Amino acid sequence: MQKIFIIFLSYLIMSCDLSSTRQNETLKTFFQDQWEQNLENYPEYATYLGDHRYNDRLTNMSLNAITKRQIETRTSLDELQQIDRNKLSAEYQLYYDLYLDRLNQSIEGQQYKEYLMPIDQMGGIQISAANLVDNTPFETETDYQNYLQRLKALPVKINQTIKLMKKGIQNNIMPPQIVLTSVPEQINKQHSYTLDESPFYHPFLEFPDEFDDDLSKELIDAAESVIMGQIYPAFAELENFFRKEYLPNARQNIGASSTANGIAYYQFKVKNYTTTDLSVQEIRDIGLSEVDRIHKEMEEIISGLEFDGSFSEFLTFLRTDPKFYHKDAESLLDGYRALCKKVDAELPELFMTLPRTPYGVKPIPEYQAPSAPTAYYHGPSADGKRAGFFWANTYQLDTRPKYEMAVLALHEAVPGHHLQIALANELENVPEFRKHSGYTAYVEGWALYAESLGEEMEMYEDPYDKFGQLTYEMWRACRLVIDTGIHAYGWTRQQAIDYLLINSAKTKHDAEVEIDRYIVWPGQALAYKIGELKIKELKEMAEEKLGDKFDIREFHHIILKDGAVPLNILENKINDYCSSK
Repeated sequence: MQKIFIIFLSYLIMSCDLSSTRQNETLKTFFQDQWEQNLENYPEYATYLGDHRYNDRLTNMSLNAITKRQIETRTSLDELQQIDRNKLSAEYQLYYDLYLDRLNQSIEGQQYKEYLMPIDQMGGIQISAANLVDNTPFETETDYQNYLQRLKALPVKINQTIKLMKKGIQNNIMPPQIVLTSVPEQINKQHSYTLDESPFYHPFLEFPDEFDDDLSKELIDAAESVIMGQIYPAFAELENFFRKEYLPNARQNIGASSTANGIAYYQFKVKNYTTTDLSVQEIRDIGLSEVDRIHKEMEEIISGLEFDGSFSEFLTFLRTDPKFYHKDAESLLDGYRALCKKVDAELPELFMTLPRTPYGVKPIPEYQAPSAPTAYYHGPSADGKRAGFFWANTYQLDTRPKYEMAVLALHEAVPGHHLQIALANELENVPEFRKHSGYTAYVEGWALYAESLGEEMEMYEDPYDKFGQLTYEMWRACRLVIDTGIHAYGWTRQQAIDYLLINSAKTKHDAEVEIDRYIVWPGQALAYKIGELKIKELKEMAEEKLGDKFDIREFHHIILKDGAVPLNILENKINDYCSSK
């Protein structure tokens, strides 16, 4: 009897395993179909990832196409919910939950019609179209012909963008006027270059060796015709519309909560970016507490330097003394490259696995630089053929202090964005969406946490470097107060700028650019500090629980090995790690 029971039990276990495997395969196929649909819908994103099947197309931004994609999202949700979650393995249950949350958030966000605001000072077709060249291969005649087809499609997309903005005016869904003043000049740049200087023409300045003169001339003639005859007039039309219709009609208030349904919209964005259920007031209180803590650490450094003056006077000294600034752009870029090389050598002490994909340092394009942040990171292609890049802003060098360079390199390159994103890109045997998940609280929280590792790597060589690191930490703490202040408590732009300048060593230009960024991206600025604090909290918990068994390389491995996840799932991972030890 006992033997029969054991055989029956074994049969049940085998049946469950087979059922789980079948359900896993069903979900795996669903994910693959979703991924393919996403790449086809957003061909520029496919190119960015290194998938070049759609290099002859641009994303269709017509209202009909947007509506179609929204319907597809709802259909995807129905298809996913037909899969029995209970029959999936634990790993695939996690994938199921993550994708379910992703679809639900996308559907919830549809009501706010953000697509009617396709342009602001941080992004839009006036920036993305020219930047596309950096992601596109130019090795064969087919590559060039695909690119020419894309150039021909650009005036259509510009026209679609104008139609969306006109609809935005009608629906009163627009960015605030005060942050849009630099956009006309961004657009103007794209149709004011001589042909040889145009970013769109750059690939035609040099061809592969195997191209003969006839082919090169044919491509040059085609490029000149479409750039000068179609793209430049389309951008001129966009600039004219922006100056005469869009900018004058843009809203005067800056806070999300001051718009129709704005409070609900802001709460949606807060949850989306932080991956938590923290209330606006709780986030604000965290920010105020962090500002107070960091301020005390800054005062200690000033005291150690024996500076004869107040906190405010010390900040003025940092902002104005020429010794803290490079005199030319190349020196600034070389400084970043030297810092990155120094960090590279220290990484094995803190990390078990390092990415195979390399990275480099580039200047932010001049047409973008005046409204761009101090720096940003551009990830590698999925196939590893294109490196990751740390883009540094060389505009107004007297606003790019040396004491911020070490902390910025740690954030944007390694062990910050490049290390984390490249490792996620190199994950194996996971659905594609898992490699490219962009949970901001995790991604930016990790990069901010990475800044603190500069202490262990001896990257902060003098008190000014350390003050720079604290300035960056203070900057992110101020964001919790400023972002909630602007979007929930009625702060003015000037109040926000003043708060940042009073509490950190950020320069005036930098502060203005940052505040304008928070205005057009409600909630995004909250993710950095919330994510960093969670990672530090988990590290302290692991150190306390494990004692002598705690290994910083193992801890970092557990944080990074599965790519970006919401903060609650990250906490579960660390709890499981501690239990297993």
